[in-house]
Amino acid sequence: MIFLVKMVRSVIALALAPLTSAAFLEGERDLSGYTYEDYQREFSKVYNSDVEDASRKEIFEQNMEFIRTQNAQDDKTWFASVNEFADWTNEEFSSLRTGHRPDHNTPKVKLSSNLADLPDAHDWRDTEGVVTQPKNQASCGSCWAFSAVESLESHYAIATGETAPVLSPQQIVSCAPNPDHCGGTGGCKGSTQPLAFNYTASAGITLESDYPYTSGPIGITGKCKEDKINPVVTNDGVDVLETNDYTALMTAVHDKGPISISVAAGGIGWQLYGGGVYSGKCGFVVDHAVQLVGYGLDGDNLYWHVRNSWGGNWGESGYMRVQRFGEGSEPCGMDKKPQDGMACEGDTDPIEYCGQCGILSSSSYPTGLKKVGSEIFA
Repeated sequence: MIFLVKMVRSVIALALAPLTSAAFLEGERDLSGYTYEDYQREFSKVYNSDVEDASRKEIFEQNMEFIRTQNAQDDKTWFASVNEFADWTNEEFSSLRTGHRPDHNTPKVKLSSNLADLPDAHDWRDTEGVVTQPKNQASCGSCWAFSAVESLESHYAIATGETAPVLSPQQIVSCAPNPDHCGGTGGCKGSTQPLAFNYTASAGITLESDYPYTSGPIGITGKCKEDKINPVVTNDGVDVLETNDYTALMTAVHDKGPISISVAAGGIGWQLYGGGVYSGKCGFVVDHAVQLVGYGLDGDNLYWHVRNSWGGNWGESGYMRVQRFGEGSEPCGMDKKPQDGMACEGDTDPIEYCGQCGILSSSSYPTGLKKVGSEIFA
């Protein structure tokens, strides 16, 4: 019996050995001995019953298996990690942290540039005052509103030379109309960044301090509260880039400023991303809106630099580096579920998108940013 126990232990040790052999990437944690109890303490996870606790533990263990398997790869360019989503199923994660279907009905602009004239790397966070702190949409499908607000903040700073104000996603979530159900049915059920920019061109947008974000914890859109809107910033329109145009997106994020983009982010890789240049599976069913703040390279790995809206504890302090391949080399695939991704109501035809995670699918930015009145931004 003792011999059998030792043999079993030896087999288990050999099976686990490869999962701890790969070199750590910058920022990667050693999770080899990390337990469910450690997770509960670190993320203050408390459940309503022993049954739920047991269920969450099982989900956590399954996700930890994914994390350790990914991190054990000798040739990995990215690593997975524990975060607030590590005890969620991927179905829960996808339903509560994505939910966006951009439309392609807005007229496109053409941007021409010689890629050879662009620097190897550009990050708008390096320009003081242009990019605000990471935000958290929580349990509302309001990624489209956060993506739009972040670009309004950034483009205002670039246009005026002032520090970017912290603007109100809640105003857009509750007040921006979506009559054709493009990108969703509106509010916490999804919409598009161009619709947000068109709304603020007529209504302006107020500060976050005047119209605080309340939809996140409860996942409810809420009624538009006009008395909370004291517009401090406005724009005169929106420019939308051609779909799948690598050069246009590179040019826009370098020349114009941070860009509101859309991606396929519903997979387990995004859910448990910890850092590095993401080269994992994600497909082309575009379901999430984020902000592109730049691009760069890590050794031989080209990347896009993406700002998410899942809080500063996710990924690289709220950011993700997504693999970039270069003009003419970007992967393409079909979005066979456009109602989960890009379509307006009634649009069901599959559509092709390019770039890792469909990152070239839908890109836009506000134009003509200016101050309303004499409000002083805090």
